[in-house]
Amino acid sequence: MQIKTLTLRNFRNYREETFSFSEGLNVLFGKNGQGKTNCAEAVFYLCTGASLRIRHDKQLIRIGEEKAEISAEAVNRYGIVTIKAEIYENRRALYVNGNRLVKSADLMGHINSVFFSPGELRLIQDGPDERRRFINISVSQTSPAYYTALLRYGRILDQRNALLKNPDYSTVAETLPVWDEQLCRYAAQIAVKRREFLSRLTAYASEIHAYLTDGKETLSLSPDRNYEGDEAEIAARLLKQLKNSYEKDRRLGFTTVGPHRDDVNFCIAGKEARGYASQGQTRTAALALKLAEVEIFKEVSGEYPVLILDDVMSELDAPRRKKLVARIDGLQTIVTCTHAERALYGKQAEKIRVEGGKIVR
Repeated sequence: MQIKTLTLRNFRNYREETFSFSEGLNVLFGKNGQGKTNCAEAVFYLCTGASLRIRHDKQLIRIGEEKAEISAEAVNRYGIVTIKAEIYENRRALYVNGNRLVKSADLMGHINSVFFSPGELRLIQDGPDERRRFINISVSQTSPAYYTALLRYGRILDQRNALLKNPDYSTVAETLPVWDEQLCRYAAQIAVKRREFLSRLTAYASEIHAYLTDGKETLSLSPDRNYEGDEAEIAARLLKQLKNSYEKDRRLGFTTVGPHRDDVNFCIAGKEARGYASQGQTRTAALALKLAEVEIFKEVSGEYPVLILDDVMSELDAPRRKKLVARIDGLQTIVTCTHAERALYGKQAEKIRVEGGKIVR
């Protein structure tokens, strides 16, 4: 899976530029604030339909313009694919091979990508929302059905939470079972996919972390909730848990049971990473998780994703930079940094200098 060209029009600080990427290492370099990360963000947006940096798409539009456009030509195992996103202030339009998509889920899987930046330390340092988001984005790229289940689960959860605040007890008692059955059906689909993902993530991340640390430290993962059995069994157990938590949910005004509350615990050298890990340990663990994600994509989809490393090289010491470059050999990687030499270590690369939203040739 490779991106051949990427065109940005009125996107962030770009008026109009086209990037041509090689099948291996691509280095976007230049001073800070010139648009390197914006380019990386555009690639990720075309893969997932979302940005890791902002909540509202209108922030992607160049100041003073009405519309932003991102388009790319890529190659996956089925052949050439073109993807385009037109972004307006209050809406957007997504296209694959010239056909407008009816559902955002239909974007998933055409180009897969893994994005890593210093901000990904939130995976370990922050609350469970960040870890659930990481899992959701990763699984959705290889499973449109998971993405659809997430959307439907979220809508039903909102309806249930609104109902819990209704002061009319008879209305709640009559209506709640209908929402609960639907909620548990989608919750079970989510739980099974997450279980499969975390099983793979644990194996790959442990191996990669040992590689990055020369075997001096161990990384282990454990979900805070184990979902055993098939979808029907999980749905039945969750339905019982919802009934048991009814009074508590009514008192609090929101649903306290379900995949939207799940978390994953990370331990480094036997200690909980969130409370004990240093910045360096946290950075290495987060990088191991992202490189594990790369391997999962290969296992599930049959081809490697596009790897995006945004301003990562400056955060790693020389030995780990060298190990990282060796590890990603053979897959398309887009690296942003201030100095191209930091990313190379003797590797051939497509070097692209960016200044003020323009490619300097």
